[in-house]
Amino acid sequence: MVDWSVMLVFVPTFFLVSITPGMCMTLALTMGMSFGLRRTFWMMWGELAGVGLVSLAAVIGVAAVMLNHPMLFLWLKYLGGAYLVYLGTQMWRSKGRLAIPESIDQALGLARFDLAMQGFMTAIANPKGWAFMVSLLPPFIDVHLPLAPQLAILLAIILFIEFSSLVLYATGGRSLRHFLQQKGKVQGLNRVAGGLMMGVGVWLAVG
Repeated sequence: MVDWSVMLVFVPTFFLVSITPGMCMTLALTMGMSFGLRRTFWMMWGELAGVGLVSLAAVIGVAAVMLNHPMLFLWLKYLGGAYLVYLGTQMWRSKGRLAIPESIDQALGLARFDLAMQGFMTAIANPKGWAFMVSLLPPFIDVHLPLAPQLAILLAIILFIEFSSLVLYATGGRSLRHFLQQKGKVQGLNRVAGGLMMGVGVWLAVG
């Protein structure tokens, strides 16, 4: 049995999380500029596998943390929020690995498997993904209902929304190629993305 009213709240909540610029969306944007949408799909399959694994681990692990160590869970939220603020600050300054590059002319000659693995590893190593999953998923799990049906529906929603966001970023990437090659505009986009990430970090910490 699943509480569908909870799922209706989860959909817009996770959509806002997924569409927020981060490592995976920046990767999709950059690859969309370099390779086009069709080739970027291979990266997306790997990224979705990684997101599914992170979601599953977050739910199973955090459920135990919530029951046995509620204060530890609270500190995880604070640390996750603080890290997102740090990443946002780096992006605002056009520094760090998340910052959108000024030049994207040189496309990487990667095989399909390499593209998928890059997407998978980016999702697994994405601190934003872990912070969001750890903070957002547990409140939508009803401990009085069977876990498996709830988790299956949450994962299906997560993967569908994540895939839609990746496609949106990759599709926009090609048309933004010339726009992003202008230094001032790249810096402006980094500041917008960095500001969004800092705001989400504060929301995670105090929410």
